Amino acid sequence: MSYPPRLYPDAATWAAAPQKRILLFGMSGLGKTHVSRMLRADGAWFHYSVDYRIGTRYMGELISDDFKRHAMKVPHLRELLLSDSIYIGSNITFENLAPLSTYLGKPGDEAKGGLPIEEYRKRQEQHHVAERAALLDTPHFIERASDIYGYPHFVCDSGGSICEVVDPADPEDPILTALADSMLLVWIKGSDHHAEELVRRFNRAPKPMCYRHPFTEACWTEFLVQNGVCEEAVDPDAFVRFAYRRAMAARQPAYAAMARNWGVTVTAEEVAEAGSPEAFISLVGRALERG
Repeated sequence: MSYPPRLYPDAATWAAAPQKRILLFGMSGLGKTHVSRMLRADGAWFHYSVDYRIGTRYMGELISDDFKRHAMKVPHLRELLLSDSIYIGSNITFENLAPLSTYLGKPGDEAKGGLPIEEYRKRQEQHHVAERAALLDTPHFIERASDIYGYPHFVCDSGGSICEVVDPADPEDPILTALADSMLLVWIKGSDHHAEELVRRFNRAPKPMCYRHPFTEACWTEFLVQNGVCEEAVDPDAFVRFAYRRAMAARQPAYAAMARNWGVTVTAEEVAEAGSPEAFISLVGRALERG
């Protein structure tokens, strides 16, 4: 079975296309959102953030309900909530996705801000469901961007966990098929140097991430055994630091297969040098020439 043809089969087709549509994917921190903002600032590109869609359309109520659950533990806030005297909601934006990551959480000692492992597993699955839906919404937003707002071009800023909800080796994967029919998938590939820098940044400020269930279970078991701790005593930050480098190693071949079978590859160094929409468009053309 063959994979679907790319929306833009070659550089000439891409350069001549009156409507340029791309999806950026790769590890967080390598330039997806930077490029998306640069293109949006040009005025001709609609910027669709998958994480923003997840945090508003699909998990917004879960997030705000969690805020309320915590507020109900404070007697004064409880009274105000029960009398509908205050409103508690998530102020998530493209630039601030903290409410989503805070809800996703980290497993471990509740005294250190961790979640019981069963609750963590539940929230991971909620994110998986939401991410699949948000990705499948992308073709609809391409139509909206053109029909309602008149944007000729479209950039989808995907989350780093896109590879956790698709099978790049399956030519009939429903999500990748829908995306590839509508956009050119562009992998921003980091080098070993970038990987070490991402690890350094993550260790300084560890954040929640979303993983496939088998990966979570393997990391969780390995961490418990290596550290000789029970589930309730796990340091949440220590666990996500432990999982991060392993997640990077697991995601690289998945990203590579997505690019090989469904899209193209640009390097993070090339992206850093593409300082304008025109330069980035030229970079994508060169990626198409490379095949």
